[in-house]
Amino acid sequence: MTENNLSHISKDMLSKTRSLSIVIPTYNESKNIVRMLDSLRTALTREMNAEIIVVDDNSPDGTSQAVEEYAKNSENAGYTIQIIRRENKRGLSSAIVTGIESAKGDAVVVMDSDMSHPPQTIPQMVEELQNPDCDIVVASRYVDGGGVSGWPFKRKLISKGATKIAQHGLGIKIKDPMSGFFAFKRHIVNNIKFDAIGYKILLEILVKAKEAKVKEIPYTFINRTTGSSKLDFSVGVGYLQSIWKLYRYGKSVKSNERRTSVHFLSKAGRFYTVGASGLLVNYFVSFMFGAVLSNLWYIYATMIGIFFSMSSNFILNKIWTFEDRTFEPKRTLMQYGLFMGFSGIGAVFQLLMVYGLVELRHVNYSIALFLAVAIASVGNFLLNKKWTFQEKVWS
Repeated sequence: MTENNLSHISKDMLSKTRSLSIVIPTYNESKNIVRMLDSLRTALTREMNAEIIVVDDNSPDGTSQAVEEYAKNSENAGYTIQIIRRENKRGLSSAIVTGIESAKGDAVVVMDSDMSHPPQTIPQMVEELQNPDCDIVVASRYVDGGGVSGWPFKRKLISKGATKIAQHGLGIKIKDPMSGFFAFKRHIVNNIKFDAIGYKILLEILVKAKEAKVKEIPYTFINRTTGSSKLDFSVGVGYLQSIWKLYRYGKSVKSNERRTSVHFLSKAGRFYTVGASGLLVNYFVSFMFGAVLSNLWYIYATMIGIFFSMSSNFILNKIWTFEDRTFEPKRTLMQYGLFMGFSGIGAVFQLLMVYGLVELRHVNYSIALFLAVAIASVGNFLLNKKWTFQEKVWS
């Protein structure tokens, strides 16, 4: 985009925008950052009064040096390039917060450096921010017109799962709360104390800037072609930590509000925690009967372990998860029967689903197992919530 071919809408937009800050966190992105800066050069004009802030976590591959060299050759481009080099690798979210704290613009855009976020979308994002009924613009993969290019099935599954957790666990209404490409009016974060845990700072803004008005616009995410993805096990752990932190924040801010999503998530979390404890009970009892107390065949010992673990799961879920402390014999026996029945159905379903996906659909075993466990456990929770403990499903 050049000065001569700006649309009249964009000119009006730019006249209202005093300045724009673009925050780009980097770590080992020397193969991408120059291409990204070149692409930004075509999208930005002098009227935008823009600054680009690259926050680099001391990349050993020379990312910051590449930015510095590029900045020297762009001094008359109509925008500025600032490089903030942090001494240690401290994480994506904290890098973005550092960039936001250094930003001088009335509008701030946050984007990745790996060419997955198209700079050509920035003018539309800033344009949307001129609307007084819009404080945050999210470039969304999941609204009409948006999409993802180049992702394997496993990556799509992880993204969708993380999105659902954020939506239902934190009560977020937009379709793509996991987007790393967004813009906002600088003033909406002035009073936010960032925790900067995990890798999606947008979630923290959406939760803590509660009254902010959000607009989603479509874009197509293009998977990186050079460099390596930062998505690994530690990122997943960080995401769950941030979700829990934000969940606790929402609960403390609105301690008197009985939010359905909060209560549902709390009970689901307790249910799965009990399930994890059941694995330990299963192992301990099976080991004791198979190797210590008697010399039972390992299959029999395992069956006894399963019975004990399911029974302990029932008691813990009754008392802790569903807070039902009435142990009238007839009612408790009926609940116990339903719980054991649903647990058995879930186990059979899990086995059949794994078999069907692996043998008939030729799906990778690890993916098939993940899907089967996820669906079976969710079904088990919902069935027991509804029928065993007589609660509304969404409560």
